[in-house]
Amino acid sequence: MKNSVFFAIVLVLAAAISTAIFHFALPEFVKEGGYLVIVLIMLTLLVGTLTIERIFSLRKAQGRRGYAPFLREVLDRTRGGDIQGAIELCDRQGGTMAGVLGSGLRRYQAIADDTSDKRIVIEEVEHALDEATSLEAPALERNLVALSTIASIATMVGLLGTTIGMIRAFMALGQAGAPDAVALSIGISEALINTAGGLVGAIMAIVAYNYFTTRVDGLTHNTEEAAAALVQSLGLRAVSSTKGAMRTAVPATPDRPAGS
Repeated sequence: MKNSVFFAIVLVLAAAISTAIFHFALPEFVKEGGYLVIVLIMLTLLVGTLTIERIFSLRKAQGRRGYAPFLREVLDRTRGGDIQGAIELCDRQGGTMAGVLGSGLRRYQAIADDTSDKRIVIEEVEHALDEATSLEAPALERNLVALSTIASIATMVGLLGTTIGMIRAFMALGQAGAPDAVALSIGISEALINTAGGLVGAIMAIVAYNYFTTRVDGLTHNTEEAAAALVQSLGLRAVSSTKGAMRTAVPATPDRPAGS
Protein backbone atom coordinates (compact mmCIF):
# COMPACT_ATOMS: atom_id res chain seq x y z
CA MET A 1 0.00 0.00 0.00
CA LYS A 2 1.32 3.42 -0.95
CA ASN A 3 2.08 5.75 1.92
CA SER A 4 -0.30 8.43 0.59
CA VAL A 5 -3.19 5.95 0.47
CA PHE A 6 -2.35 4.71 3.96
CA PHE A 7 -2.26 8.24 5.34
CA ALA A 8 -5.56 9.17 3.65
CA ILE A 9 -7.29 6.13 5.15
CA VAL A 10 -5.87 6.88 8.60
CA LEU A 11 -6.94 10.52 8.30
CA VAL A 12 -10.54 9.64 7.43
CA LEU A 13 -10.79 7.05 10.20
CA ALA A 14 -9.27 9.44 12.73
CA ALA A 15 -11.75 12.15 11.76
CA ALA A 16 -14.71 9.76 12.16
CA ILE A 17 -13.47 8.36 15.48
CA SER A 18 -12.67 11.80 16.92
CA THR A 19 -16.17 13.06 16.00
CA ALA A 20 -17.75 10.07 17.73
CA ILE A 21 -15.57 10.58 20.80
CA PHE A 22 -16.50 14.26 20.98
CA HIS A 23 -20.24 13.62 20.83
CA PHE A 24 -20.54 10.42 22.87
CA ALA A 25 -17.49 9.95 25.12
CA LEU A 26 -16.29 13.33 26.37
CA PRO A 27 -17.56 15.00 29.55
CA GLU A 28 -19.53 18.20 29.13
CA PHE A 29 -16.80 20.50 30.44
CA VAL A 30 -14.43 19.28 27.69
CA LYS A 31 -17.10 19.85 25.04
CA GLU A 32 -17.08 23.50 26.07
CA GLY A 33 -13.82 23.73 24.14
CA GLY A 34 -15.88 23.82 20.95
CA TYR A 35 -15.56 21.89 17.72
CA LEU A 36 -11.83 22.54 17.50
CA VAL A 37 -11.54 19.82 20.14
CA ILE A 38 -12.50 17.35 17.39
CA VAL A 39 -9.49 18.49 15.37
CA LEU A 40 -7.21 18.14 18.38
CA ILE A 41 -8.49 14.62 19.10
CA MET A 42 -7.97 13.71 15.45
CA LEU A 43 -4.37 14.98 15.53
CA THR A 44 -3.69 13.02 18.70
CA LEU A 45 -5.08 9.85 17.11
CA LEU A 46 -2.89 10.44 14.07
CA VAL A 47 0.18 10.72 16.27
CA GLY A 48 -0.69 7.46 18.02
CA THR A 49 -1.32 5.63 14.74
CA LEU A 50 1.87 6.86 13.08
CA THR A 51 3.85 6.01 16.21
CA ILE A 52 2.61 2.41 16.14
CA GLU A 53 3.34 2.18 12.41
CA ARG A 54 6.91 3.46 12.90
CA ILE A 55 7.56 1.07 15.79
CA PHE A 56 6.66 -1.97 13.71
CA SER A 57 8.42 -0.68 10.57
CA LEU A 58 11.70 0.08 12.35
CA ARG A 59 11.57 -3.22 14.21
CA LYS A 60 11.24 -4.97 10.85
CA ALA A 61 14.08 -2.83 9.43
CA GLN A 62 16.41 -4.10 12.18
CA GLY A 63 16.13 -7.67 10.92
CA ARG A 64 15.80 -10.95 12.77
CA ARG A 65 19.08 -10.93 14.69
CA GLY A 66 21.20 -8.34 16.40
CA TYR A 67 23.51 -6.06 14.44
CA ALA A 68 26.83 -7.33 15.78
CA PRO A 69 26.42 -11.13 15.44
CA PHE A 70 24.85 -10.83 11.99
CA LEU A 71 27.63 -8.60 10.64
CA ARG A 72 30.31 -10.80 12.21
CA GLU A 73 28.97 -13.91 10.50
CA VAL A 74 28.63 -12.14 7.13
CA LEU A 75 32.22 -10.91 7.29
CA ASP A 76 33.49 -14.34 8.37
CA ARG A 77 31.80 -15.99 5.40
CA THR A 78 33.02 -13.27 3.06
CA ARG A 79 36.62 -13.62 4.20
CA GLY A 80 36.32 -17.37 3.80
CA GLY A 81 35.18 -16.96 0.20
CA ASP A 82 31.61 -18.15 0.84
CA ILE A 83 29.90 -15.27 -0.98
CA GLN A 84 26.76 -17.26 -1.76
CA GLY A 85 26.45 -18.28 1.88
CA ALA A 86 26.77 -14.63 2.94
CA ILE A 87 24.01 -13.68 0.47
CA GLU A 88 21.73 -16.39 1.82
CA LEU A 89 22.43 -15.18 5.35
CA CYS A 90 21.37 -11.65 4.32
CA ASP A 91 18.18 -13.03 2.78
CA ARG A 92 17.31 -14.84 6.01
CA GLN A 93 18.16 -11.84 8.17
CA GLY A 94 15.98 -9.29 6.36
CA GLY A 95 15.89 -5.61 7.24
CA THR A 96 17.76 -2.55 6.04
CA MET A 97 21.33 -3.60 6.76
CA ALA A 98 20.88 -7.07 5.30
CA GLY A 99 19.30 -5.61 2.17
CA VAL A 100 22.18 -3.20 1.63
CA LEU A 101 24.88 -5.81 2.25
CA GLY A 102 23.06 -8.32 0.08
CA SER A 103 23.03 -5.86 -2.83
CA GLY A 104 26.78 -5.31 -2.51
CA LEU A 105 27.50 -9.03 -2.31
CA ARG A 106 25.33 -9.81 -5.33
CA ARG A 107 27.13 -7.14 -7.32
CA TYR A 108 30.50 -8.55 -6.25
CA GLN A 109 29.42 -12.06 -7.18
CA ALA A 110 28.23 -10.87 -10.60
CA ILE A 111 31.43 -9.09 -11.64
CA ALA A 112 34.23 -10.74 -9.64
CA ASP A 113 34.66 -13.49 -12.22
CA ASP A 114 34.48 -11.10 -15.18
CA THR A 115 37.28 -8.72 -14.23
CA SER A 116 40.60 -9.07 -12.45
CA ASP A 117 40.92 -5.35 -11.73
CA LYS A 118 40.42 -5.03 -7.98
CA ARG A 119 39.75 -1.28 -8.21
CA ILE A 120 36.86 -1.75 -10.64
CA VAL A 121 35.36 -4.51 -8.49
CA ILE A 122 35.46 -2.42 -5.31
CA GLU A 123 34.05 0.64 -7.10
CA GLU A 124 31.16 -1.39 -8.45
CA VAL A 125 30.44 -2.84 -5.01
CA GLU A 126 30.58 0.61 -3.39
CA HIS A 127 28.19 1.95 -6.04
CA ALA A 128 25.76 -0.91 -5.37
CA LEU A 129 25.95 -0.30 -1.62
CA ASP A 130 25.35 3.45 -2.02
CA GLU A 131 22.43 2.86 -4.34
CA ALA A 132 20.83 0.33 -1.97
CA THR A 133 21.30 2.70 0.98
CA SER A 134 19.62 5.56 -0.89
CA LEU A 135 16.67 3.28 -1.72
CA GLU A 136 16.29 2.16 1.90
CA ALA A 137 16.39 5.68 3.36
CA PRO A 138 12.85 6.79 2.32
CA ALA A 139 11.32 3.72 3.97
CA LEU A 140 13.14 4.48 7.23
CA GLU A 141 12.10 8.15 7.23
CA ARG A 142 8.48 7.56 6.18
CA ASN A 143 5.88 9.56 8.16
CA LEU A 144 8.52 11.46 10.15
CA VAL A 145 7.63 14.64 8.25
CA ALA A 146 3.97 13.99 9.10
CA LEU A 147 4.81 13.78 12.81
CA SER A 148 6.75 17.04 12.63
CA THR A 149 3.89 18.73 10.78
CA ILE A 150 1.30 17.48 13.28
CA ALA A 151 3.35 18.95 16.12
CA SER A 152 3.18 22.39 14.50
CA ILE A 153 -0.49 22.08 13.51
CA ALA A 154 -1.57 20.95 16.99
CA THR A 155 0.13 23.97 18.52
CA MET A 156 -1.53 26.31 16.05
CA VAL A 157 -4.98 24.74 16.47
CA GLY A 158 -4.68 24.98 20.24
CA LEU A 159 -3.65 28.62 19.95
CA LEU A 160 -6.60 29.30 17.64
CA GLY A 161 -9.00 27.76 20.15
CA THR A 162 -7.39 29.79 22.93
CA THR A 163 -7.83 32.99 20.94
CA ILE A 164 -11.49 32.23 20.16
CA GLY A 165 -12.18 31.45 23.79
CA MET A 166 -10.59 34.67 24.99
CA ILE A 167 -12.58 36.65 22.43
CA ARG A 168 -15.78 35.19 23.83
CA ALA A 169 -14.66 35.91 27.37
CA PHE A 170 -13.92 39.56 26.59
CA MET A 171 -17.22 39.87 24.73
CA ALA A 172 -18.97 38.74 27.91
CA LEU A 173 -17.00 41.32 29.90
CA GLY A 174 -17.85 44.03 27.39
CA GLN A 175 -21.60 43.70 27.70
CA ALA A 176 -23.48 46.58 29.28
CA GLY A 177 -24.30 46.16 32.94
CA ALA A 178 -23.09 43.21 34.96
CA PRO A 179 -20.85 40.76 33.07
CA ASP A 180 -22.44 37.47 32.02
CA ALA A 181 -20.67 35.04 34.34
CA VAL A 182 -21.80 31.99 32.38
CA ALA A 183 -20.57 33.33 29.05
CA LEU A 184 -17.32 34.46 30.70
CA SER A 185 -16.66 31.02 32.18
CA ILE A 186 -17.47 29.29 28.89
CA GLY A 187 -15.03 31.51 27.02
CA ILE A 188 -12.25 30.89 29.54
CA SER A 189 -12.95 27.15 29.57
CA GLU A 190 -12.80 27.03 25.79
CA ALA A 191 -9.47 28.83 25.80
CA LEU A 192 -7.88 26.58 28.43
CA ILE A 193 -9.24 23.31 27.01
CA ASN A 194 -7.90 24.08 23.55
CA THR A 195 -4.57 25.15 25.02
CA ALA A 196 -4.28 21.86 26.89
CA GLY A 197 -5.37 19.78 23.89
CA GLY A 198 -2.93 21.51 21.57
CA LEU A 199 -0.05 21.03 24.00
CA VAL A 200 -0.83 17.35 24.50
CA GLY A 201 -0.90 16.66 20.77
CA ALA A 202 2.24 18.71 20.09
CA ILE A 203 4.23 17.11 22.94
CA MET A 204 3.32 13.60 21.79
CA ALA A 205 4.31 14.38 18.19
CA ILE A 206 7.61 16.02 19.16
CA VAL A 207 8.62 13.16 21.44
CA ALA A 208 7.73 10.58 18.78
CA TYR A 209 9.55 12.52 16.06
CA ASN A 210 12.75 12.91 18.08
CA TYR A 211 12.70 9.27 19.19
CA PHE A 212 12.24 7.87 15.70
CA THR A 213 14.75 10.30 14.19
CA THR A 214 17.33 9.01 16.66
CA ARG A 215 16.44 5.41 15.82
CA VAL A 216 16.75 6.06 12.08
CA ASP A 217 20.08 7.86 12.51
CA GLY A 218 21.44 4.95 14.54
CA LEU A 219 20.27 2.36 12.02
CA THR A 220 21.69 4.38 9.13
CA HIS A 221 25.02 4.77 10.91
CA ASN A 222 25.25 1.04 11.63
CA THR A 223 24.40 0.25 8.02
CA GLU A 224 27.11 2.58 6.73
CA GLU A 225 29.65 1.04 9.10
CA ALA A 226 28.64 -2.45 7.96
CA ALA A 227 28.96 -1.43 4.30
CA ALA A 228 32.44 -0.04 4.92
CA ALA A 229 33.46 -3.24 6.73
CA LEU A 230 32.11 -5.33 3.86
CA VAL A 231 34.07 -3.32 1.28
CA GLN A 232 37.24 -3.77 3.33
CA SER A 233 36.59 -7.48 3.67
CA LEU A 234 36.00 -7.89 -0.07
CA GLY A 235 39.12 -5.84 -0.78
CA LEU A 236 41.25 -8.05 1.41
CA ARG A 237 39.74 -11.13 -0.20
CA ALA A 238 40.47 -9.72 -3.66
CA VAL A 239 44.11 -9.22 -2.68
CA SER A 240 44.28 -12.73 -1.25
CA SER A 241 42.72 -14.22 -4.40
CA THR A 242 45.17 -12.30 -6.61
CA LYS A 243 48.15 -13.57 -4.64
CA GLY A 244 46.81 -17.10 -4.85
CA ALA A 245 46.42 -16.80 -8.62
CA MET A 246 49.99 -15.47 -8.92
CA ARG A 247 51.36 -18.39 -6.94
CA THR A 248 49.47 -20.83 -9.14
CA ALA A 249 50.76 -19.15 -12.29
CA VAL A 250 54.48 -19.63 -11.41
CA PRO A 251 55.82 -22.29 -13.79
CA ALA A 252 57.49 -25.39 -12.44
CA THR A 253 61.26 -25.63 -12.70
CA PRO A 254 63.67 -28.36 -11.68
CA ASP A 255 64.67 -26.31 -8.64
CA ARG A 256 61.24 -24.72 -7.89
CA PRO A 257 58.02 -26.76 -7.78
CA ALA A 258 54.85 -25.16 -9.14
CA GLY A 259 52.99 -22.90 -6.67
CA SER A 260 55.92 -22.66 -4.23
